[in-house]
Amino acid sequence: MSQFHPPRRISQSALERLRILFIAKNALWDGAGKAADGNHATYHLEMRAILEDLGLNLTITDTFDTLFDKPDVDFVFPLLNRAGFFNSEMLCPLLCERAGLPYLGASPILRGLADDKHLAKRAAQYAGVPTAPWAIFRRGAPIDEAQFPAGERFVIKPNASSASWGVLDAHTHGDIRQAIEGVHDLGHDALVEPFVVGSDVEVPVLTLDDPEILPMMIFRQADPAHLRTYEEKRDLVDRSQKYTLEPFVDQAVAKRIADCTRRLWAEYRPFDYGRFEFRLNEDTGEVTFLELNLNCNLWSEKVFGRSAALAGWTQAELIETILASSLKRYGLDD
Repeated sequence: MSQFHPPRRISQSALERLRILFIAKNALWDGAGKAADGNHATYHLEMRAILEDLGLNLTITDTFDTLFDKPDVDFVFPLLNRAGFFNSEMLCPLLCERAGLPYLGASPILRGLADDKHLAKRAAQYAGVPTAPWAIFRRGAPIDEAQFPAGERFVIKPNASSASWGVLDAHTHGDIRQAIEGVHDLGHDALVEPFVVGSDVEVPVLTLDDPEILPMMIFRQADPAHLRTYEEKRDLVDRSQKYTLEPFVDQAVAKRIADCTRRLWAEYRPFDYGRFEFRLNEDTGEVTFLELNLNCNLWSEKVFGRSAALAGWTQAELIETILASSLKRYGLDD
């Protein structure tokens, strides 16, 4: 495939001048043994190696604590999105704002808008992008069964979960209530929506000067009615017979999805990179917006890395391009 765009480079002067703080849960892992986070730990290890090979003046940590007292750095590269407490995805950009430090990603309020699946679906609805009916049940608020969406099978999940953590399915109102209460017991708000049959089309977007769509991918499911689990997404169990990650080659449908994505991203600018997700029923052609993640997984074996390879980029070129574009946005590099 011809190259998508020439990858961007960080200037030599910026490499010599800028001090970069890299924060990730597994950033200090030595690669020995089996990490509890499965492939996420391998991803952080790969990212650290790429950033080191770029020749950056790099400080590495696995905790937000460094940011409470302003560190002696010029820019923050955060991958610690889930820190083990409610709405933790907003903490790093908030601390960076408090310290006056530029950072990769998007502002705290935009991170909150994107990570709150209920609000993201509201934004999709406002933009005229189809999404399944849903109901939000905030922790501490009453569970009103009259608000349950219609359907025969339902998905209940933490409203700000990632990688299908805490996702449950249900068929009856009693099961839905029990699942909502289970999510609340985990310390999260609960989102309820009908199960949508199909496979997930993944749309990786990065901002060069304007947002650009990289080649789309599809998690094609052997059984379109299968509910993908956290363990499968983190490669903690064998999922090879259940779904595969493939290039999405249906150009007619891709054009429709790209139009939906462009209408959606207007709500979230400026952002450096993100993954927009749609469920596609390949039998009927129906496309449904699911969610988005503005600080998504960039691992070479996941959507962004595989998509960048289709676009003609190496994994190192992908990471350098994202970082170089963000530095340019902040006026830290030409």
